[in-house]
Amino acid sequence: MPPALGSAFSVKTATDAGVSPRRLRARDLDRPFRGVRVRSAPVPADGEDVHAQRALAYAVALPDGQFFSHVTAAVLWGLPLPASAIRPAEVDVAVLAPGRTPRGARIRGHRMVQASTRVCVHPQLGVPLLAPTSTWASLGAVLDVRDLVAVADAIVRVPMFRGDPPPLATIDDLAAASTGRRVGIARLRAALPLVRERSASRPETWCRLALIDGGLPEPELNWNIVVNGRLVACVDLAYPRERVAVEYDGEHHLVDARQWSRDIGRHEALAAAGWIVIRVTKQHLFTDAAGVVARVRRALAGR
Repeated sequence: MPPALGSAFSVKTATDAGVSPRRLRARDLDRPFRGVRVRSAPVPADGEDVHAQRALAYAVALPDGQFFSHVTAAVLWGLPLPASAIRPAEVDVAVLAPGRTPRGARIRGHRMVQASTRVCVHPQLGVPLLAPTSTWASLGAVLDVRDLVAVADAIVRVPMFRGDPPPLATIDDLAAASTGRRVGIARLRAALPLVRERSASRPETWCRLALIDGGLPEPELNWNIVVNGRLVACVDLAYPRERVAVEYDGEHHLVDARQWSRDIGRHEALAAAGWIVIRVTKQHLFTDAAGVVARVRRALAGR
C-alpha cells in the first residue's frame, strides 16, 4: 500500500495509484463508507474522537457541493456537546438547496435552505463544513437551551489564558445566523441573551445557568482575585462583593496528584484572603443542581 495514500483514502485514488482490487479487500483495511478505505488502527475511546475520525475518513470521497453540518461540524470545530448528541459511527453531511439530500449508509443527510447558512473550509483540517455560527444555528434542532448556550459560549469565548485562540465569532454574528424559519428557532432565541464571552467550559456554563435559574444573581466569570497586588487565583465563577467563589472540579482534579496538590494550596490561599469556595463536581452539577444553588445561596446569605 503506497504510504502517500495516508491513513484514509478513496478507492479511486488507490486504484489510480496502482493498488489492486484484491488488495483493497484485505482485512487490514476498514471500509467505513462506500468507496473509502482506512488503514486499521486502534479505535479512540472518546466518542467525539471516533466521530471526527469517521468524518475525516468520509472527507476523502466527499462529493462536490457536500459539506459537514450539525453535530459533525460541531465536533470538527471542537465545540462542547453532550455525549447523548453524538452517534460516533454516523456523520452529518449536507448540501445547499436545491441540491439533493445526501444518502448512504452511516450518513445523516441534510439540505440547508436558510439564506443565512454559511459554508467554509476548516483552517486546520481542510474540509468543507458549516461556519461556526451556522453550525450553532443548525444545532437548534438537536440541543436543549443550556447546551446551545454552552456551544455559543465556546464560539464567542475571548482569550483569557496564555495560548488561547481568538473567538470563532461574535455574539452579533450568532444573532445574524439564527434568523428566519428553522427547526429549533425558539430555543436559539431563548439561548442567545444568555451567551457570555468569558465562560471557559460547558460545566461552567451549566453552573452559571443553574445559579441564575435558582434565583441568584449572575456571577462573574473567570474572575481574577488579586491581594496586595498579587494574583491569588482565577476562579470559575465569583461573587466579588461577598467574596464567594464557585469552582468546578473536573475528573482530572481527582486523578492528577499534581493538580490535586495545586488545588489544596490554591484553596488555602483563597481562604486566607477571606473567600468562601464552593466546590462542584460533575455529580453535583448534572444530578443535583438544586443542591449546588442551595450551597451558594447559604454562602451568600452568610456574607
